[in-house]
Amino acid sequence: MNVTSLSDLSGTTIALIGALIVLELGVTGFALFRLMKTPDEQLVFGKKWPWLLIILLLMNSFIGPLLFLVIGRKPAAAADPFATAPAEGAPKTADRAERAADVLYGSRDGE
Repeated sequence: MNVTSLSDLSGTTIALIGALIVLELGVTGFALFRLMKTPDEQLVFGKKWPWLLIILLLMNSFIGPLLFLVIGRKPAAAADPFATAPAEGAPKTADRAERAADVLYGSRDGE
């Protein structure tokens, strides 16, 4: 078996290995940060611990963090502006088209 010591590698190779290690730790750190900030309802498995295991056990090959970042999270539900009650002072009988125009372009009253 041919074992190469670190002193036998060129400076470029050592710099490349160092850059890959920094990149791997950065991607893993970002994935862990996003995991902690993501609510359980938005996770594919519904819990954080399976993703923590996947990220940490497969971090040496970038696969675990990338799996979580790509398929581990569900998109957040968009807020429906029409689900809320009309603003105070707005006519109670405003139809959906008028409310949509107000949401998109602002109120016609200059508010």
